[in-house]
Amino acid sequence: MPKIKVLHIIKSLGRGGAEMLLQETIKKHNQHDFEFHYLYFLPWKDQMVESIQSAGGIVTCFSAKNNISLLCQYRRIIKYCRQHQIQLIHAHLPWAGFVSRLVHRLTGIPLLYTEHNIQERYHFATKIINKYTFNCQSMGIGVSEDVTNSIQKNIFPIIPVQTVLNGVNTENFTRKGTTEQSVIRKQFGIPDDAFVVGTVSVFRFQKRLDLWLEILKTAVDKDASVYGIIVGAGPLQAELEQKHKALGLEGKVFFAGLQVEVRPYYEAMDSFMMCSSFEGLPIALLEAMSMECAILTTDAGGIKEVVRNNQEGMVVSVENWAELANKIELVKGDDEFLKKLQQSARIRVIDSFSMDNMVVTLESLYRKYTS
Repeated sequence: MPKIKVLHIIKSLGRGGAEMLLQETIKKHNQHDFEFHYLYFLPWKDQMVESIQSAGGIVTCFSAKNNISLLCQYRRIIKYCRQHQIQLIHAHLPWAGFVSRLVHRLTGIPLLYTEHNIQERYHFATKIINKYTFNCQSMGIGVSEDVTNSIQKNIFPIIPVQTVLNGVNTENFTRKGTTEQSVIRKQFGIPDDAFVVGTVSVFRFQKRLDLWLEILKTAVDKDASVYGIIVGAGPLQAELEQKHKALGLEGKVFFAGLQVEVRPYYEAMDSFMMCSSFEGLPIALLEAMSMECAILTTDAGGIKEVVRNNQEGMVVSVENWAELANKIELVKGDDEFLKKLQQSARIRVIDSFSMDNMVVTLESLYRKYTS
C-alpha cells in the first residue's frame, strides 16, 4: 500500500514551540504508512532542519523576505505538491495558513490548519485575514481548549474545529541525574547546591521576560542561593539585556542563548517559571514538566488546562505575577513539597500530554481526509 504523503507548511523552522512539535512528532509518526515533507520560508530560521531530516523528513525552503513574498510562493507550492504527489497539507500559524488556503482553493488538496495561539494575541490585520479565510480549508485544529474556544468566539467557523492537545516526547525529555545537571551549572559558575529557576522562551512581549527578571531580582535579594537561566533569543534581546544589567543580575541570572538541544538546560533547573500574559499551550512548559521541573506560572491561556495549582506546580493569575517571587521562596524552602511538584509534573504529562496520544490523533485525521 503506498504511503500517504503529507506536507507540513510553516513560516520558519527556528526554535519555537510549533517548530519543536514538527521536530518531535516525526520521531513518533508511522513512517511505514506516511511520508512527511516540510516547507518553510525564512532561510535564516533553520535550527530544526537538520534534526527533521535526520528523522526522515524531506525539508525544502522557498525563501521569502516578508509576508507578501511568502504569499507569492503559492505557485511554487502547487508545483511542489504535483511533483511529489502530496495528498494532504498541514499548515501551522497564520501566514503559512493563508498561503496554504490559497493552494487548497486552487488544487483541492485537503488542508488541516493548526492554530497555536488565541486569536486575541494577533495583529488586527492578521485576525481579519484569518477570520475571512478560515473556512477555506478542510478543518481547523486548536492546540488547547482555550485556543479552540478563541476560534469559535472570534471566527464562528462553519468547518470542523477540533482540539488536539500539544504533546511532548516523554522518552526524550527525561531527567538523567546530577552529572548532566552539573555540566550546565559549571558552564555558568552556578554552585551545585544552588536553587536554579529557569525558562525557555522566545524573547517576545507576551512572554513578559522583563517581569521574569524582576521576579528573580526579588527572589535573589531574599536568598543569595537562588540563580536563574534564560534559554532563548528574539526581538527583545537588547532590551532584556539592558534590564538585566540595570537590576544588577550579572552573575546571578544567565542568558544561555538560542539552543536546539534544550534538554541539558532543563537538567540544570530545579524550577521552571513562566509569567506570560497570554499563551496557547506552550511546548516548553510540557518539556519542563516531563523533565521534572517544579512549575511556577501565571494562568495564561492553555497553561491552566495543564498545571493544577499545588499539584503539578504553583499558579497565579496573570495580574498577580509578582506573587511568583514568593512561590520561589516557598518551594525552595520545602524539599518535600518541591519533590512532590517535580514528580507530579512528569506524571501529569505522561498521563494527559503524551506525544504518543497526539500523533495517534493526527494520523487518524490524516487518514480521514485522504480516504
